[in-house]
Amino acid sequence: MYTTYVLRSLKNGRLYKGFTSRPMAERLAEHNRGYPPGWSSRNRPFEVAYWESFATEAEARARERFFKSGQGREWLGRELAGYPPEAGDAL
Repeated sequence: MYTTYVLRSLKNGRLYKGFTSRPMAERLAEHNRGYPPGWSSRNRPFEVAYWESFATEAEARARERFFKSGQGREWLGRELAGYPPEAGDAL
């Protein structure tokens, strides 16, 4: 099982797109510890904003590439619009 995911920085709202074969909670914990050094360490902490599961690594990589494309960024913008909900909004 492979997971393609989008993390939202709680520091500045920026999005990180990636994929993993490990449990999502484990990968999120790594990002929140600042691993790998670089972008993750400068923009942490993170929350999971979106994820999808795939049977193969090729499918997960293809979806990650889509998320990083112009069309993918537009799609994510529409998909994540209104997230997180404002206080008082019905869930």
